[in-house]
Amino acid sequence: MTLFGHRLPLFAKVGLAIVAINLLVAIFGPWLAPYDQSQSVGDTWAPSSAQMWLGGDQIGRDMLTRLIYGARMTIGIAAATTALSFLIGITLGFTAAVLGKWVDVALSRVVDVMLSIPQLIFALIILGVFGSSIPVLIITIAVLDSTRVFRLARALGMNLTVLEFVEAARLRGEGLWWVIRREILPNAAAPLISEFGLRFCFNFLFVAALSFLGIGVQPPYADWGGMVRDNAPAINFGLWAPLYPALAIATLTVGVNLLVDWLLSIDARPSGAQAEM
Repeated sequence: MTLFGHRLPLFAKVGLAIVAINLLVAIFGPWLAPYDQSQSVGDTWAPSSAQMWLGGDQIGRDMLTRLIYGARMTIGIAAATTALSFLIGITLGFTAAVLGKWVDVALSRVVDVMLSIPQLIFALIILGVFGSSIPVLIITIAVLDSTRVFRLARALGMNLTVLEFVEAARLRGEGLWWVIRREILPNAAAPLISEFGLRFCFNFLFVAALSFLGIGVQPPYADWGGMVRDNAPAINFGLWAPLYPALAIATLTVGVNLLVDWLLSIDARPSGAQAEM
């Protein structure tokens, strides 16, 4: 099997399979789930049966159904958050690199201030003031995460803006957005794609952590972090209910990291011409 013109090693195939299965479950969740996500179909922490393969949760809802709907919610929010953070971070980072001077100084100082505050505390303050609706959750995490993307995009942009083809574009009179879109972004795509996978992982775990603390995705929507919190008392009775969503979080995190590790190895691999030298 090949991807991006490169042959996938075994660990990358495993990561790709895990990611693909989770994406399919997230996309087709309503058609795969046997029940509605808020429907009570059994007793509290009911054991596994033919009707409920993974048993019930703390109020008798089907655990498998909640896991399927939770995949859509958790993965969907993490993907939207990561995409928005990259849109903000790349745009501002490349702008700072190309324009330089006071624009670079102003944007960098704002980012430094935001980075000086712990991300979790910052999110707790914002979500406590504006509420935990899904749009607010996505925008909050995206803005906080864009500071990390900004620093990477700015560093890549600084290295690329001094190269001859960028200088030639400037001398031709090309505008800021043309230079960013046509000259800088294509040449920075490889490390940014790898970083996207890493940031998705961090955002995915951050969404789950916020839900576990009770300020992320709110009921009746299913979310893996919230499911761990809600079913945590079942551990005292020797039940597996909180372990299913925890295992889902861990499995997807490992799968994404396996895939990203392979992408990073491709990016770091020397080209044919360099290898021959």
